[in-house]
Amino acid sequence: MTSLASTTDIQPIRPSALSAKLAVALLLAGLADWLFYGQRIGLSLTLFAVATACVSVLFNHATLDWRRAMISGAILVLGLVPAMEELNTLSFLILVASLTIALLLATNPDTTGLTDRARALRNFLLLGPFRFFLDAPQAFNMSAFTRGIALWLMPAALGTVFIALFAAANPVIEQWVSLLNPKVMLDHVNMWRVLFWTLMLALIWPFIHVSWRRKTIDIATVAEGPVPPPLPPMVSAEFLGPSTILRSLILFNLLFAAQSILDGIYLWGHAALPNNMTYATYAHRGAYPLIATALLAAAFVLVAMRPGGPAEKSKVIRPLVYLWVGQNVLLVGSSIRRLDLYVDVYMLTYWRIAAFIWMGLVALGLILIVARIVLDRSNQWLIGANLAALAIVLYGCSLVNFDAFIADYNVAHSREISGKGLQIDIDYLMTLGPQAVPAIDKAFALRPAAREGCLVPRRDRLVEQQRQDLAWRSWSFRGWRLQRRLDAQARAQAGSQPAS
Repeated sequence: MTSLASTTDIQPIRPSALSAKLAVALLLAGLADWLFYGQRIGLSLTLFAVATACVSVLFNHATLDWRRAMISGAILVLGLVPAMEELNTLSFLILVASLTIALLLATNPDTTGLTDRARALRNFLLLGPFRFFLDAPQAFNMSAFTRGIALWLMPAALGTVFIALFAAANPVIEQWVSLLNPKVMLDHVNMWRVLFWTLMLALIWPFIHVSWRRKTIDIATVAEGPVPPPLPPMVSAEFLGPSTILRSLILFNLLFAAQSILDGIYLWGHAALPNNMTYATYAHRGAYPLIATALLAAAFVLVAMRPGGPAEKSKVIRPLVYLWVGQNVLLVGSSIRRLDLYVDVYMLTYWRIAAFIWMGLVALGLILIVARIVLDRSNQWLIGANLAALAIVLYGCSLVNFDAFIADYNVAHSREISGKGLQIDIDYLMTLGPQAVPAIDKAFALRPAAREGCLVPRRDRLVEQQRQDLAWRSWSFRGWRLQRRLDAQARAQAGSQPAS
């Protein structure tokens, strides 16, 4: 009998080594305080990530696999690029992921499979921050600390008596002593800053004092005896047998074909819709439910065509699976078309862009399911391929200036320019931030009456926010490019004005 026990690779830790690590952790926490506390964050996060990586290499160079360390360095550089372009939620998550993945690859060669690495990263992110509170006390030599107390007990006691006597005799010393009042000292302590330092130490510590959980295999000897009969399957064989799957696929293909024909008539053929129904309504009603249908279909295919299952090698079922997946891809295409029609009428938003991206990923996932069946790969390969596609898409999205893209699209496709759709919603453009300022200026040029009211002061506040974001701590390459554009626009306007 073989049992797997998850244990932590624990080695004796020298208090002096921990003291050095603790000192550097305090320095990094101080750097974080200087860079982040009460400041706008941008380029400062990139600098802090580089400093953390360098300190991690310094204290863990003995355990580094240098070939893997080169790969880790490349991953870290790729993770830094989006944060330098523009710091937002997505680029922040990419930076954290690249930093942790780079550390895993460089210092933990025992993890090879996707499952092992995911488990190691999960433990690192969930348990790592709590290790500081367990490891930090080990930096102190308790026996030496006890001896120090014994040696200093008498001098401290007598010194306190002398100070009390001097304070009674000297008002200046009395004033100094009053400052040592714990209540007065606590009044000068910023608890939020203490919590900030504590949080930063907890987050920094796992990168300085690296410790991964490893699995050990223990072989246990058991007495020989009768082998128990195998447990009955949780799902009946008939429930997902070839006959059931065949009937399901025939029915599903017919249902999906009917939906695809309707979409072909109304979406692609532009046939007249029933009364009291517009193309926008038809598009909006179906976009998201059809995606849910495609996901449910993908789950059925994965269960029905599981590796080694009775339906996987069937010459009748496989073509029906391919046909059904093809119809699902067509269904996703119809969903994208529906959303495109809706955007033509009601303009573009962040959620609609996210829906386009999500639909594309669903279509790619369906295609990868077919590839898994054709290539006879495992579900682990399928998961890895989907995760790789997701990572590539998210990385690409982190480099796209969606604020400017949405603003420019809405202005270019507004009724003022294209003659159809809605009028420019300048109030919505204001919510997109400073990157929308060029599009807002175009909207003002198209609708001069919009300059009245509070819109112009709101636009000026966005410009001022953009200038503040150019401080070096919050600097980003995207913001720098926008400022150059705004400066060029201001010079052009100044040059076009007649001289007085």
